[in-house]
Amino acid sequence: MNRGVLYIIACGSPVARDVSRLVTLAQHEGWDVCVVVTPDGRKFVDVPALALQTGHPVRTLYKNPGDPDVLPAPDAIIVAPATVNTVNKWACGIADTLALGLVVEGQGKGLPIVVMPYTNLAMGSHPAFRESLERLRRWGVTVLFGDDFFPLHPPGTGEQHRDTFPWGLALEAVHSRVEAGRP
Repeated sequence: MNRGVLYIIACGSPVARDVSRLVTLAQHEGWDVCVVVTPDGRKFVDVPALALQTGHPVRTLYKNPGDPDVLPAPDAIIVAPATVNTVNKWACGIADTLALGLVVEGQGKGLPIVVMPYTNLAMGSHPAFRESLERLRRWGVTVLFGDDFFPLHPPGTGEQHRDTFPWGLALEAVHSRVEAGRP
């Protein structure tokens, strides 16, 4: 079953080290997966291994004017793990990285988009972050955040909770959006 092209956008977080788990799950579900990482996200991932796993280059930067696109256009996007920085910039329409440009544009195109933040209790409690999540929800983005999805952890303990990050929930949410025929 070919579901189309899924972009997975990973941000700078210890959980990004395990983004290959989501790639594997999505590929088993019939997605052609492309991985895009934020500049800080690139510090956490194994770029050559992800490129081998997906068959596509792992992108971080905007292409040069006139250069061809090296990735197929997305049919859906998952942003996981999403950082406070990325969520806040996205909710303000800032597109200063390729990852942000893709979600801002994807939203404008009506693509199904799911975001699953990974942050600690202190950062996740900031009012601007909470308002940004609500703004994205109001705009039709599926936001998987809170104790029902993944409890926040104390600052400095993010590495200890990597193994329990619920990658499959993001994929289930994007499937629900696609099957319902809604962006």
